[in-house]
Amino acid sequence: MSQNPTSTQDDSFARFVENMHCRLKAHARAVRRTLKNRPNRFRGPFATREDAALAVPAETPVGYDNDEVTEVSYKRLCQLEPWDKPVVKWLQWLAPRRVLDAGGHMGTKYRAFRPHLDLDRVEWTVYDVPAIVRAGRERAQQDGLTKLKFSNDLAQAPAAEVLLASGMLPYLDEPLSAFLSRLPNRPNFLLLNKVATHRGPDVYLLENFGVAEVPYLVRNQADFESTLLSHGYALEETWNIDPLSHLIPGGGWCSYRGYAARLIATS
Repeated sequence: MSQNPTSTQDDSFARFVENMHCRLKAHARAVRRTLKNRPNRFRGPFATREDAALAVPAETPVGYDNDEVTEVSYKRLCQLEPWDKPVVKWLQWLAPRRVLDAGGHMGTKYRAFRPHLDLDRVEWTVYDVPAIVRAGRERAQQDGLTKLKFSNDLAQAPAAEVLLASGMLPYLDEPLSAFLSRLPNRPNFLLLNKVATHRGPDVYLLENFGVAEVPYLVRNQADFESTLLSHGYALEETWNIDPLSHLIPGGGWCSYRGYAARLIATS
């Protein structure tokens, strides 16, 4: 007696659904284990940056503009991470002569990208807070990196074809619109990486990195992308950075994204 084809298909589909259900449950358990074991790096939430800063204990430095903070994560930041690869790809394609590296620490991305890009022909300027800039200039001189420049004054930074901001935006102490308006020129291209976003309204956290705490902004994704468009930039590419994602204290999920955006409106 032949088997009913419909019955066979139903059994196969049922096994497929059961298998997928088991795999999803296993993945969920793995995610929960990862989050449980991840250090408690963030606390909050806070309504404003000022509220977050006021919650830092008096004996703890606030932010990166402190000499004791300059070496934090330096070696790790000088490594090329998987989420850096889209940025390298765009820099290879754009081949800019001048790059403004906002929040570029002590030239960590310059060092990470050098083996993959011809940076000897690029005028690369890091914009950061004074303590980082002082340490960055000293280290660049020690390393003989004559093409790597530093500035803590955005008005004095040279005009650039590309603005790179890799991990800077959560720490930005002013609205993105104000920062873009203060640039010495409107770069033809924005490369924005490790942007912390979620679906809810903007929320501030405090990030603890051992020797200091710093206010940390998780932006509403839709509002952030609308701000770029309102300043004349169209998105050319976006990418997700899943390994950096984490729970937001108090509820919600922080996702990290990268953006490549081209200037399409100059008025």
